[in-house]
Amino acid sequence: MQTFLLLVFSNVFMTTAWYWHLKGGMNKPLFSVIMISWGIAFVEYCLAVPANRIGFASGWSAGQLKVVQEAIALVVFGIFMVTVLGEPLHWRHFAAFGCIMAAVGFLFVGR
Repeated sequence: MQTFLLLVFSNVFMTTAWYWHLKGGMNKPLFSVIMISWGIAFVEYCLAVPANRIGFASGWSAGQLKVVQEAIALVVFGIFMVTVLGEPLHWRHFAAFGCIMAAVGFLFVGR
């Protein structure tokens, strides 16, 4: 559970670092946006690295950690896309999420 929660918080910071400037920040100088994003990404790394170490030490494989991270990233990005960027979700988003969730299931079957 600790791995999962750290990955969720890590992905919130990652998504913010990558996409915050698309809403209202397009007029900011690119170098400033990069520096701000690096600062935000630093927090993301401070959460992601321990999450992966804890998960791996608890018996998760690197593949399991990665596919769970991707599934979390899609959920976090979907929420960010709708609430911050104001973009609608379409059936394609749900279909892609279903494929990623199937990948999660495949990697955890038999473990």
